[in-house]
Amino acid sequence: MVRHIVLFQLKDDPRKQEVMNAFKNAIESLPKKLDIIRDIHVSFNINQAEAYDIALVSEFDTLDDVKRYSVFPDHVAAGKLLADLKISRACVDYEL
Repeated sequence: MVRHIVLFQLKDDPRKQEVMNAFKNAIESLPKKLDIIRDIHVSFNINQAEAYDIALVSEFDTLDDVKRYSVFPDHVAAGKLLADLKISRACVDYEL
């Protein structure tokens, strides 16, 4: 089993919360469309002293499944929701 964690830092913008909510909804709808996702959720950072705004945590059977998920059209579209506001992204994949 592989856990895939991605953090996103976003610009301050009047649309920020709306964009974050749209991203969360898009990502969390993916298991209905892609059966290789074992678990997935998006959370928002409540600690304003920290740099990252969004944490995406998901689980897959294999790293190859993570790679398939990364190019899945609906996942790519969800990522594009953040494009205008994204400052940075950090990612780690590890075996459970």
